[in-house]
Amino acid sequence: MKHINILAAIVIAVIAASLPSCKKSFLDASVPGAASSEQLSTVVTTEGLITAAYAGLGNSYWNASWGSDWIWGSVRSDDAYKGGSSVSDQGQLNDLEQYNLVTAAVGGYQNNTWVGVYQCISRVNLALRKLDQFSDADYVVSGISNAKKVRQAELRFLRGHFMFILKRLFNYPVWIEHTATQDEIRKLTNRKYTSNQLWDKIAEDFQFGVDNLPESQPQVGRATKWAAATYLTKVRLYQAYKQDDQHSVTSIDQQKLNQVVTLADAVINSGKYSLVDNFGKKWTYGYENNSESIFAIQYSFDDGTTYGRIDLEHGLNYNMSPSYGCCSFHVPSQNLVNSFKTNLVTGLPEFDTFDNTEMKSPSDFETNTVDPRLDQTVGIISHPFKYDVNFVTQASWSRTPAVYGSFLTMKEIQLASTNAIRKAGAFFGTAQNWDILQYNDLLLMKAEALIELGRQNEAMPIINRIRQRALASESWTTYPAGHPKAGQGFSNYKIGLYDGVNLVWSQENARKALRWERRLEFAMESPRFHDLVRWGIAAETLNAYLTKEKTRHPHLQNAVFTKGRDEYLPIPQDQINLVDGIYTQNPGY
Repeated sequence: MKHINILAAIVIAVIAASLPSCKKSFLDASVPGAASSEQLSTVVTTEGLITAAYAGLGNSYWNASWGSDWIWGSVRSDDAYKGGSSVSDQGQLNDLEQYNLVTAAVGGYQNNTWVGVYQCISRVNLALRKLDQFSDADYVVSGISNAKKVRQAELRFLRGHFMFILKRLFNYPVWIEHTATQDEIRKLTNRKYTSNQLWDKIAEDFQFGVDNLPESQPQVGRATKWAAATYLTKVRLYQAYKQDDQHSVTSIDQQKLNQVVTLADAVINSGKYSLVDNFGKKWTYGYENNSESIFAIQYSFDDGTTYGRIDLEHGLNYNMSPSYGCCSFHVPSQNLVNSFKTNLVTGLPEFDTFDNTEMKSPSDFETNTVDPRLDQTVGIISHPFKYDVNFVTQASWSRTPAVYGSFLTMKEIQLASTNAIRKAGAFFGTAQNWDILQYNDLLLMKAEALIELGRQNEAMPIINRIRQRALASESWTTYPAGHPKAGQGFSNYKIGLYDGVNLVWSQENARKALRWERRLEFAMESPRFHDLVRWGIAAETLNAYLTKEKTRHPHLQNAVFTKGRDEYLPIPQDQINLVDGIYTQNPGY
């Protein structure tokens, strides 16, 4: 992590020894050769264990994914296709894109992610156990008041984060207290708690952070009070939507929505955060840890390892330009590109007609008007890639356009000229941070809660604030002076603000505007799939998407989303086998 000391060799060895390999259950944490308890019982080594727990944030990979949502939230949504050389290339991603092909089979991406995240939780719980051995007075860290409580709160923040990931993916993960013994852990069921109780357990960890973390930390990358409050806001928003066994929303908890507003206001009123002046800065090397970043995975080149502490989770997603050469996964969908269309008069989204015609050829982006965030999200043939007017997107950069189309993902990609990327085997990694908590997300979470509370008039200026920033970001997608197209946008931009007349601001229309804004603002990051599940509209939205996309992309001919099943992944069969069937499988698998 940037600005957090590298672990001492003994601590690295201890952590490696205390964690299971991907071939074992995360429950099997005892390995011969681990350092003794006495070796770990110093403040210095315990600080190392805490750093190792933080390191778990960035330990994910493209086939064991938990740092980013490009697989679980983007490819599984209407935002993106799998991509790659063929349908069979990384075929498990194709299964996810098709929905009906997903199974609980042995091994695979889901199992890798389950094991990997529980390895991260194992690190957290180990460090919490070691902290328990110290009195408050004995745990002294220079520059940190009440250090034991602060470190406990940091660790519980991390555990809350990892459990939030598992909850969104699997719905019923296993909750493990740090005080549990190995024998106790082996007997835990994944249905000890109801869904609502699991949300409360996760919320307790973040509430502990709100109560005990400082407002700022001396080292960049550590959790703060405001990061915990933001995460608690997100948990309460998800928890507010009450779902039945078919994952239909049966009610929305008004008390939880009021908590969302109160928590969001506390972060907003802290004065610590603001929207950056240009949307593109959020995705460009050199602007990390900016005013919009509340908590981020800290990547770098300078940790002393072979490749550096780089983001390899997006390693498959670089396109086929000569600057990269592999592997063109995570391809923006035609549906997503069309969703950036705006009305020629009002500049508002074309809510009902956006997908009637395609924007595909270069001329389509001149005859239609579009939201300027399009050229900050999607690589389009003949348009500058990643704002570089000398690096123009070519048709040859798409790997299999006949299958997946010619659009390119852009947010997670860094230009070779920035020196922010590094070759790691066949793939690329980047030193660009990946934001987990963002101020724009916090604002839109508050707006969503206000709308569902019937206070949609208070949400309008929040949504307009996000749209105003998009408008102000045109400078990065406009040809500069001296260029033959100087002063012209890469596309034909028009974006308007809501005024209550151009769209009657009823609760229903405000909800539609909010949901559209979330899609455009976070496209290809992407919480899109999880948003659809939270709102209880995943089945109808994705099956409508598939109906149209099947006419464009034959590889989707047999895809279908089954309500009551496909909202969540199956509990990996490997893990059920390892605990002799104690875990209950999710419905439909």
